Amino acid sequence: MNRILKTTVIAAAVMSVAGVAQAREQINIVGSSTVYPFASFVAEEFGATTNYPTPVIESTGSGGGMRLFCNGVGEGTPDITNASRRMKVSEFERCQENGVTDITEVYIGSDGIAFAQSNENDPMPVTLEQIFLAVAAQVPQNGDLVDNPYTNWNEIDSSLPDREIVIVGPPTTSGTRDSFEELVMEVASEEFEEYGGEEYSDVRTDGGWVDGGENDNLIVQRLTQDTTAFGVFGYSFLEENDNVLIASTINGVEPTPESIANDEYPVARTMFFYIKNQHADEVPVMYDYAEMFVSDMMIGENGLLKDIGLIVPTADAVEESQQAVADRAELALEDLE
Repeated sequence: MNRILKTTVIAAAVMSVAGVAQAREQINIVGSSTVYPFASFVAEEFGATTNYPTPVIESTGSGGGMRLFCNGVGEGTPDITNASRRMKVSEFERCQENGVTDITEVYIGSDGIAFAQSNENDPMPVTLEQIFLAVAAQVPQNGDLVDNPYTNWNEIDSSLPDREIVIVGPPTTSGTRDSFEELVMEVASEEFEEYGGEEYSDVRTDGGWVDGGENDNLIVQRLTQDTTAFGVFGYSFLEENDNVLIASTINGVEPTPESIANDEYPVARTMFFYIKNQHADEVPVMYDYAEMFVSDMMIGENGLLKDIGLIVPTADAVEESQQAVADRAELALEDLE
């Protein structure tokens, strides 16, 4: 081989190896708007107390985050995705199809879904069934299902105020929307025989329900401007804005850390983040971040995230999450079924 050519090939090979060996230090995270405040807090602390840059976090919603996460492995795909619900079987299968075959699931705590309004109004207790009848695309009437005719709350129940039905909630890409449909719509629909025992979760599109976007703060802003509207969002946002908002009791239960943690509150859910272990060589720092997230300092009984609205796990659950990160435990399909 020509000496100059040989030297060039060797130099290129050395540069190539060096490029592969060079790890990326900034973590890319996507996912749930509900988990976002907690993940951002950890990310800021991580950037401030380590020699690594603050992770980049994008609030895409749980479903949107799962799609990005499961698109594949390598450059241009997230290292971690946050979720305000557990990964679906269909999402796991899509990950597998796209080569994302080694995932660690990490439980971080609980949250409730609040049904709230401006505190300029009087409290309005509601039941799951009343919320369902306000939101559903089709509702029972005289033994049949009809397009939702309700425009005011007192048309659903005379005990409710004569007030226009306007509910501002998350879009279909949001884990909060998934949880709302599962914990409110599907549960309440079981009480009506007209649905034939099938779970019903179709949301009306005639203006009674308004998609408020992925950013729950925008929903909060809408409620302060439109005092007739109700909003659907995570409990942590209610707690952060309790100076301007009040929540309805649901089935007589007020959303509190205690009622959510003990499952007394009917609209409570669990939160997770998912690690793409196949990025371990490229982004080894993601485990340092994950370890900080599940540390006693963050999600322990007196953890910092409790102060901003996280319903922290039990001591045993914290230990399990810490072990999952340490072991890089691989999520299996049967874990989700």
